[in-house]
Amino acid sequence: MDPGRKAMIAGRRSPTRRDVTSPRHDPTNRITKSTKPSGSKINPKYLTQDEQSRQFVADEDKFVLKQSKKKADIRIREGRAKPIDYLAFNLRYIDTDRDIFDDDDADIEIDVPAPGDVVASLDAEQIAELESDIASYHVLETNATNREYWRALQTICKDRKAKLDPHGHERRVVSSVSDDIDKILAPKTHDQLEALEKQIKAKLQSNEDIDTDYWEQLLRSLRVWKARAKLNQVYETIKETRLNQLKERDPTKVKASGQPTSAPKVTFGSQPVPPASEEKVSPAPASSSRHVGTTAPPGTERFSQVDNVDFSQATKALYDREVARGVDENEEIFTSEEAVTTSKPQWADKYRPRKPRYFNRVQMGYDWNKYNQTHYDHDNPPPKVVQGYKFNIFYPELIDKTKAPTFKIIREHGRRRGESFAAAGEEDTCLIRFMAGPPYEDIAFRIVDREWDYSAKKDRGFKSSFDKVCSSGPLHFTSRGRAKSLPLH
Repeated sequence: MDPGRKAMIAGRRSPTRRDVTSPRHDPTNRITKSTKPSGSKINPKYLTQDEQSRQFVADEDKFVLKQSKKKADIRIREGRAKPIDYLAFNLRYIDTDRDIFDDDDADIEIDVPAPGDVVASLDAEQIAELESDIASYHVLETNATNREYWRALQTICKDRKAKLDPHGHERRVVSSVSDDIDKILAPKTHDQLEALEKQIKAKLQSNEDIDTDYWEQLLRSLRVWKARAKLNQVYETIKETRLNQLKERDPTKVKASGQPTSAPKVTFGSQPVPPASEEKVSPAPASSSRHVGTTAPPGTERFSQVDNVDFSQATKALYDREVARGVDENEEIFTSEEAVTTSKPQWADKYRPRKPRYFNRVQMGYDWNKYNQTHYDHDNPPPKVVQGYKFNIFYPELIDKTKAPTFKIIREHGRRRGESFAAAGEEDTCLIRFMAGPPYEDIAFRIVDREWDYSAKKDRGFKSSFDKVCSSGPLHFTSRGRAKSLPLH
């Protein structure tokens, strides 16, 4: 009987017959069908025209960037480098996209100056050229770390360009206050500067009655120091990477020297600039490390060490005392310094003229005259007005300490005491000029020209004192209304 028929009668499935033309089934030899290619592996010819254009531009930019770095390497090896070449060459140690086959074995022996030193050594014309070169690298770069590096350099160049242009922009915060700001920002890390930046922005956006010019200048300076901190981070990584490569190449040489050769001095302009590693920045006093908004504003940590030990210590104690006191609720840091026109002093050939350091405050408050009492109240107070000043000017290196500094009031345009040339709703101003003698130049501040209070009342009136190193004195104005305080209802 046919096997199939016998199986059917027995109730079993008929045995399947193998197709002699099909591949032989073997557990160790599987035959699988190829899958359809995924969209990411589609042939480029199937890309849209826009996608092809973008791909072409990206490839072109990548090629141009690679060639620019190669040219920089070649110029440095041949000793004819431009400023931008040093900045690009520094990146070789941290650039993850760099092709190692583009490097020469001798490149690691080349000492390259720190990025900040390169920028600091340029004049105005060279800075303009460098800004253009940096912008080109920044546009072509796709690596996030490299873009941050170029962006920080753009900020440093912008700051350097502003400092080289004496007529670039006017600002109330003069050089002496900029030094104060630099001293408080210099010791901070990149993360600390970012946190401080958020606090300053919040303060500027608040409705507090603050010196906007001062805080905006502080924010501008902070961004520059944040860029410097970023460059320092990058340069420290570069030095560490280079040291490791030197160890791998010649451990005995690195062990003998202890560290790779320090960055060389670089000269692109008329004056050589020492490397950043040789610069020392003294940390800010711990007594003034206070937060924005709740304590004394930055800029209260100014003190320059002097040669005379006794007087420098005395001045530092006085200054630290002022810093520790901070500013009261009704006070602000006063920095409205004015340029002083004067002839060259006779002692200039014997002593180096210098500007004195100072830490001044302006006192603000409400003037409750009859008009303000009528139109304002406790919940809706009038605008604050200047009620006085506190000057603290330091003369630690004064030659003749037996002669106290003096001051005088200067009213412009022939205006006399008691006269007013100001428009309605405004107040006249005048200059208060302080004079001390060699080696200090005169220093002047613009203040509101109102009648001074010479009374002997506590925390009021006018007082001037000099204790060999510091000239100080509070100055208050007389009240223009009978009501001395806010009336209670």
